[in-house]
Amino acid sequence: MLREDTSGDDPSREFRLVLVTGPSGAGRTTAIRVLEDLGYEVIDNIPLSLIPRLLEGTPPDRPLALGLDVRNRDFNATALIELIDTMVRDPAVVPMVLYLDCAGPELIRRFSETRRRHPLAPNETPTEGIQRELDLLAPIRVRADLLIDTTDLTPHDLKAEIKRWFEPAKAGKLAVSLQSFSYRRGLPRGVDMVFDCRFLRNPHWQPGLRALDGRDALVQDFLAKDPNFAPFLAKLRDLTEFLLPAQIDEGKAHLAIGFGCTGGQHRSVAMVELMGRALAQAGWPVSKRHRELERKAGESAGPADKVSA
Repeated sequence: MLREDTSGDDPSREFRLVLVTGPSGAGRTTAIRVLEDLGYEVIDNIPLSLIPRLLEGTPPDRPLALGLDVRNRDFNATALIELIDTMVRDPAVVPMVLYLDCAGPELIRRFSETRRRHPLAPNETPTEGIQRELDLLAPIRVRADLLIDTTDLTPHDLKAEIKRWFEPAKAGKLAVSLQSFSYRRGLPRGVDMVFDCRFLRNPHWQPGLRALDGRDALVQDFLAKDPNFAPFLAKLRDLTEFLLPAQIDEGKAHLAIGFGCTGGQHRSVAMVELMGRALAQAGWPVSKRHRELERKAGESAGPADKVSA
């Protein structure tokens, strides 16, 4: 169990906890070091079984970052998700899952350059180890609050991206994550607010738009012609920009907002893209996830190319 809360509603007892994970070679160690430089207390490669004990007792006097590695003997994705959900319910903890992602071919290139063996395939090629690790981490990737794809990032770029999200100077800006999803597959975990987009005209029934998704300008133009679309977007933007400062006053460091539609391909995706653009222009740090598009990309990959998905 996590520590018993005896703090009432005192926000001074809340502390920020960042769980850092991702496949080997994606930049987890770099991210941990940057967080340490930013003033976080850092513990790397901590076994999952020790985290509840770590959180017992007096809260730390500075934010905490924990590096999680699948090589730890007690690593289990289901157990980690259950631990995250328990922390979300703890009023004294403000948890955030930071996932460092990277495409398979780039991971292979990085292992080839360093001539290191993959920790999950010491006697095989790195490709086998990378695939095993991505499979183990797949449930955590979906659950991530912040996903940073390092495929095209240099170590310097990654350091700058971590600082953009976590440096103290940004503490007055709430980190916002927007996620699209399909109601058929249920609500995503860990969202604070959910908006239903199914009342909007559905591009799925337009033959020329069916194969596209909400990131495409043609889909967004089609939705813009719905008389309900512009008022919906404007009211959502006003409501969100009103709520964000209030969430900061409440002591929150991260807010997750979900947008759902029938298939998670057109309407919800477009809303995430447009809301993300509006909030970024207003100066808020924003990350975007499209759950069903990511799932579809993974399912469409064959056995030979699944690593690169």
